Amino acid sequence: MRLFQAFAALSVVVSALIILSLVGKAFGFISAVDLGNLWSEGWFPRRNLFDIKTIFAGTMVISLIAMIVATPLGLGAALYLSEYAAPRVRKIVKPVLEVLAGIPSVVLGVFALTWISPQLIQRLLSGAELFNMAAAGIAVGVLVTPLVASVAEDAFRAVPMPLREASYGLGARKRSTSLKIVFPAAISGVVAALIIGISRAIGETMVVAIAAGAKGGSLFTVDPTGPGQTMTGAMASLAIGSDQVRGADLAFPSLFFVGFLLFLITLVLNVASERFVRRVRQRY
Repeated sequence: MRLFQAFAALSVVVSALIILSLVGKAFGFISAVDLGNLWSEGWFPRRNLFDIKTIFAGTMVISLIAMIVATPLGLGAALYLSEYAAPRVRKIVKPVLEVLAGIPSVVLGVFALTWISPQLIQRLLSGAELFNMAAAGIAVGVLVTPLVASVAEDAFRAVPMPLREASYGLGARKRSTSLKIVFPAAISGVVAALIIGISRAIGETMVVAIAAGAKGGSLFTVDPTGPGQTMTGAMASLAIGSDQVRGADLAFPSLFFVGFLLFLITLVLNVASERFVRRVRQRY
């Protein structure tokens, strides 16, 4: 018992130390940088230009595209597995869906660059570049879909069977029962699945680093047909030195500042989702 308590306390201590180190480095960067460089023409750490809106906009554009892909696919797959699939089919499809969640993100990044972008984006959107945020967003959506589907499907199956039987007893069809009874009853789990999906999309690194094409720097843009930079992509470039920041004193410390912003975004999403789930959760 005490051993388990020690492990739990150690995990809390390690997490707290990581957060404190991140906060300390982030505030050290803020105190040293010219605040005007945090709202400039773009994200170019080698030139000491750390435009926050550039990487924030890129992150939001790709995450939005990803959720546009993952929400209907994930929730549709979850409803099918929960309400329509035969037990034998579910035993086959559910493990396959969960295995898809384990596909390395670097594989999807290469797939986005070699197929999604040239075969889909560039054919549908004239003027689209090979490296673009739309292809990266679609690939991230494919990556997030199994996660959304798995969590939502568990929420749908947790809805008590008497609710379905009462609906059928009143003459409702399968589709009406699924959409008007099961879905609203499981809304807290659905929201939790979507929040997890959004958090996963915001935190994705390899896909955007490969397919979005911004490398170390980017001008401010919200055009999905062109390259863009995200928070995680900027951190990856800084961490491995691919943007050649040698000689720029504040370039590497900005990594901790971006990490702190990501931490805040994730914290806000988790707190908001927890409050929403508690407010709408129904106990049966």
